[in-house]
Amino acid sequence: MSLTPEQIQELLASFYPYRDRFDEHRSIPTVARSREQVLDEVRAMAAEEDRLGDSGRVSGSLYLGDHEQYHFLTQVFEAFAHANVLQRDMYPSATKFEGEIVAMTASMLHGEGAAGVVTSGGTESLMNPLLVYRELGRERGVSRPNIVIPASAHVALDKGGHYFGVDVVRAPLTSDFVVDVDWVRDHITDDTVALVGSAGSYPYGQVDPIGELGALAQERGIGLHVDGCLGGFVLPWIERTGVPVPLWDFRVPGVTSISADTHKFGYALKGTSVLLYRDAELRRRQYSTFPDWPGGLYVSPGMSGSRSGGVIAATWAAMVTTGEQGYLDAASDIHHTALRLREAVGSQPRLSSQGSQTWFHVAFGAADDGLDVFLVNDALVERGWRLNPNQLPSGLHFCVTRPNTAPGIAEAFAADLVEAVAYAEAHAGEPARSGALYGMSGTPAGNAEMGFLLSGALDAMYAVPGPSPAG
Repeated sequence: MSLTPEQIQELLASFYPYRDRFDEHRSIPTVARSREQVLDEVRAMAAEEDRLGDSGRVSGSLYLGDHEQYHFLTQVFEAFAHANVLQRDMYPSATKFEGEIVAMTASMLHGEGAAGVVTSGGTESLMNPLLVYRELGRERGVSRPNIVIPASAHVALDKGGHYFGVDVVRAPLTSDFVVDVDWVRDHITDDTVALVGSAGSYPYGQVDPIGELGALAQERGIGLHVDGCLGGFVLPWIERTGVPVPLWDFRVPGVTSISADTHKFGYALKGTSVLLYRDAELRRRQYSTFPDWPGGLYVSPGMSGSRSGGVIAATWAAMVTTGEQGYLDAASDIHHTALRLREAVGSQPRLSSQGSQTWFHVAFGAADDGLDVFLVNDALVERGWRLNPNQLPSGLHFCVTRPNTAPGIAEAFAADLVEAVAYAEAHAGEPARSGALYGMSGTPAGNAEMGFLLSGALDAMYAVPGPSPAG
């Protein structure tokens, strides 16, 4: 399956909605624009782009949705926006903020004695541990290290493997959409330096059997990283409301590192995550230190060098102003909303849940080959919803966040889902608009074509369009 030229044009055009409304800058303006004019443009774009997220009909993406809190956090950000925390002699406040962010996160995840860093986001929090486990492997003579991860694990791990020369072995999932531990056991080799499990996985929201993975890691003397980037700041609070949640954090023997995104359910501004190691010795292996550079002594805790103190201060402020009760209340509302969405999916015989666990996330596909779940999505899009598509197998997922817990949202979804399934049944056999891209993957030829298209999409994101964006 290939996209038609019309579909490609439509896709590329979606990157440039403002091309006919605002001036384009292909070089620095000869005459500086006024601040008032720039603010007017920025506010106009922001107001339009917030409309969908503020509706409460978007899966994931916006985890807080409280514009008063956003305003407060940007005030905190403003105080340190110009600060480069690489220069701690000038900005020692960053030591307070980062140290307390790490300590609060470690406490939440039962990491007594744990050590951590604040990163730029989930990708960095997943890539850094690969460097650490690669270095540990080298210490025992491993020259071509590999890690074994679930098929559902985040692709930032593949990115890290590419950057750091670590082979990534993807393990299949069980019928419950969690990693097949028996397969993992059979595919650990002498070159395996670490295992990975998710809590919960991005496509399905499931918590992998971390206890079993931890036992395997201990048995083989290797690391176990738990990717809690998505669930790390909501699962602990769901558990504390009295809902049984399988152990997945540092209470599990064998877990050696955990990532948890503060900019998701931690309700901070975008651009921060926390990476924890069971002890400081592990963390030290990701440091960069250069004592003999002509430019002076240089030290960096991870991949980033210069970092703005603003986002770090705002993250600290988000955590201390939300407080335990704020996290508990949000987690309770999110969990109950997810259960109601799961009930709505379960009421449709033509749909089938992808995964048996429901914490903060609902994933589903078609129960039979006669229904195209992407046609269901087309109808939901027309009704103002934005779900995330899954593939291999095809499906949709709804990651529940605070905006989705507003009164009436779950009921509206249930009603619209009934109509969406009816639409898909009435239009069976027609190509789904939202499924065009996902029908291309899964084969070498399809993957190559999709890779070319996605690279083109990235090119488009960095281009100022001319008369024809395809050109």
